[in-house]
Amino acid sequence: MTTMSPRAARRCHHNAVNPFHSAHYFSPEYAKEMAAVGIEDHDAAYLAGRAAPMGAVGPGPVTGAFYNFSHELVARHLPAVWDTASPEQVLAARLRAADGCLRRLLGPEVIASAELAEAAELALRAAEGCTRHARTLYSAHADLPVPQEPHLAYWHAASLLREHRGDGHLAALLAAGLDPVEALVSHTATGKGMTPRWLLATRGWSRADLDAAADRLRDRGLLDAQGELTEAGTAMRAELEELTDRLDLAPYAHLGAAGVERLTELGQGFVMTLVMAGGFPADLLGKA
Repeated sequence: MTTMSPRAARRCHHNAVNPFHSAHYFSPEYAKEMAAVGIEDHDAAYLAGRAAPMGAVGPGPVTGAFYNFSHELVARHLPAVWDTASPEQVLAARLRAADGCLRRLLGPEVIASAELAEAAELALRAAEGCTRHARTLYSAHADLPVPQEPHLAYWHAASLLREHRGDGHLAALLAAGLDPVEALVSHTATGKGMTPRWLLATRGWSRADLDAAADRLRDRGLLDAQGELTEAGTAMRAELEELTDRLDLAPYAHLGAAGVERLTELGQGFVMTLVMAGGFPADLLGKA
């Protein structure tokens, strides 16, 4: 029996699973479908789309489950957004957006391919190993039906795996003693998180909030004067990811090492196609 590597699970998540789920948020299809149900503000559209599996919730549960969004931003749109469109309408709009986005970016040959159907089967099998306890967003998504078409079944499975890892990551952030803004700033400092421009545009925090969080991280010896991670900061982020890996190992162990390797291979190919087709903003990730 081959031992499942936590690093292999991390590679699968980062390279094959999470980007496949996330592409629709940046698509014109998402804005169009949300506007069709009356939600035209982009912040409201994102919050409603991701929160809809939990039902017509107010700002408290969403701020708790999302972790790094400003509560003031969330409260500005929830629960008022449910007066415009019900969670059921939002979920239907989100699925239509994912369908349109993936069809446009992947093309008909990939959509109809045996490889995409295989990826869906592998990802759904992995999701069988997910656990519900202390996994708010995963558990809510797990109550949704699996779409029949392979590209949407894979997108659904990627959503389950993405939120399962995300829920565990929040526990790791708490264990590391990082508040929401410190988590964002330290992630950006790794070069793998959102750029400050995107943080300011999407999370509801101000430049002063980011600067204050950076000062707190400096006081802890985690950032240097130039905003780069110190040796201690680099170690902290590495420990945080390793704990996230351990908390997220179950679905990938359930799939098995060979299945994870194959899912990563297939998923990376699809994600590369999404990237090359312009599925993500060029300035989304990085330090600047």
